[in-house]
Amino acid sequence: MSDYTLLYILFAPFVGAVALLFVSNRQALQVRLIAAASAGVSLLGSFYLFFAYDPARGGFQFVQRFEWSRELGIAFYLGVDGIGTPLVLASSILLFAGIFISWHIKDRTKEFYIFLLILAAATIGVYMSLDLFFLYFFYEMSVIPMYLLLGVWGSHTKGYLDMTDPEGLKKRDSVGFILNFASNSKEYAAMKLTLFLSVGAVVALMGILLIYKFSGLHTFDILVLREQAKFSGSLATIIWLLIFIGFASIAPIWPLHSWSPVGHAAAPAATSMLHAGVLMKLGHFSIIRVGFEILPETTRELMPIAAVLCIFSILYGGLVAFYAKDTKYVIGYSSSSHMGYVFLGMAALDYISLTGAVLYMFAHALATGMLFAMAGWVYDQTHTREIPSLGGLVNRMPFVAACFLVACMASVGMPGTVNFIAEIMILVGSWNKYPFQVIVAVIGIVLTLAYLFRMMRGVFYGSMEAKYSHAHDAVTVVDRLPLLLMIGCSIAFGIFPGHFYDVIRSGVDPLISRITQVVPLAAERRSAVSPSTVRQAHRPEQSRGTGSGPRAESRGGQPSGQQEARGVRPAASSPERREAKAQPIMPGTPRLTSDASRLTPDALRGEE
Repeated sequence: MSDYTLLYILFAPFVGAVALLFVSNRQALQVRLIAAASAGVSLLGSFYLFFAYDPARGGFQFVQRFEWSRELGIAFYLGVDGIGTPLVLASSILLFAGIFISWHIKDRTKEFYIFLLILAAATIGVYMSLDLFFLYFFYEMSVIPMYLLLGVWGSHTKGYLDMTDPEGLKKRDSVGFILNFASNSKEYAAMKLTLFLSVGAVVALMGILLIYKFSGLHTFDILVLREQAKFSGSLATIIWLLIFIGFASIAPIWPLHSWSPVGHAAAPAATSMLHAGVLMKLGHFSIIRVGFEILPETTRELMPIAAVLCIFSILYGGLVAFYAKDTKYVIGYSSSSHMGYVFLGMAALDYISLTGAVLYMFAHALATGMLFAMAGWVYDQTHTREIPSLGGLVNRMPFVAACFLVACMASVGMPGTVNFIAEIMILVGSWNKYPFQVIVAVIGIVLTLAYLFRMMRGVFYGSMEAKYSHAHDAVTVVDRLPLLLMIGCSIAFGIFPGHFYDVIRSGVDPLISRITQVVPLAAERRSAVSPSTVRQAHRPEQSRGTGSGPRAESRGGQPSGQQEARGVRPAASSPERREAKAQPIMPGTPRLTSDASRLTPDALRGEE
């Protein structure tokens, strides 16, 4: 199975979507079972992938490569590292949970599940792609089902339903109400989401095409571009800004965030889960995969931009969530606020902070998925999301109330959940470089505690109106299974984070070493190595290219000639760098070594 694990995970939802085309909507149970089976295959494959990934070896594993167009340099190239593996798992968990959360949908059930499966498969494809063409292809594929899921199966906000003009006729998203986010229709939310993401995607596409054009390599292979592409000066700055702005719009970062809460409010519960859980992470992941990997120097120079913008994301999203009265708006703005923590961890460019940022992407997916799932359950029972009109539901749905409490605790970062570990790593790793932002982040945690438990008090406690007496709890296996799955994963990985930490560090360590140009301690103690010796040791690797196997992705150094041109010490890419490992930052750091098998002991002794 290991040879084709990624193909099973990626294509199981696609196969399920195709199979549903041949089933009638009148056969609702068969539709649901096919969707659940395809999602289950993807989930089992993702768990196998996560636990079978070898953090000691690191690099990209489970690699599959199929030539698609030699003339254009495009290949269907799949592989996962320590950064992509947890996000593939998060996508599969939320897809499987979303299938059961949507079990009671009766309007065009087949079409709903088809688009939900395509959406999840597209996000998984982004996390697996090692070719820029297919990374962008899957990225764009995720936008189309989102538009349909919101526009067809979404819901209007209460403010929009109550909105009338002096003649008593309903206004349809007029210009005067564009900035009134609580009074928008589902069609408006779908169109706004599509326009924001499409414009951002076009901006990112410009950066990708510039990489393809000016690299001179005639390939979209990320690993080849990482090793051999050379960009400098204003061109590197332009490309990096295009990549960052284009992909940050889906993250979302302030001020490109306004589409996200509106989309959350209009979307069905399962769509909101995937939207907040994995769709938003496409932005962070793509910036890491493209910007960090291919433009490490420019990343080091310009990433402070994200450190500034994340302040506004954390505070603005938290404050709006505190004053919001719609449950989905509270959770939606909370998600926008929490994405600022991921950008903070990325901006610090530290082993600990970036590891925490990747872990937080997974943790946030589970916590927010739980919150949206239960907000959807409350809406299905009461047909309202207005917090002031709710209350006392704990007597009618104690299981949902208990799960909601766990989800709130996870979002705040309560010890015992994986969110706690991720938040601590982001704050500790970012303190030395951005102490002010860390203080703001702590304030954001206090705000999170305030608005989430305020929402819980308003929904589940106090007096209950008689019109909600018909509401009932989640009592069947179908209703409880998705909630227990997400809660179980959040707590299990929070109590036993060892393998999770090792997996992520195996992807983060070589990336941070490239960006910060860390010289291992063993190389510091050796005598100086002449530039000519370094070039001789490095020339055979350059002539062989990158390749497509597991050996190719472990090479993280850049050509010595390029380093000398930048004034970097030759020791940074010398054979000693390939032999020695960087000093561990925390106990339990996996041994990450580059490929030094081509350097003989005689050559190393000669340099000494």
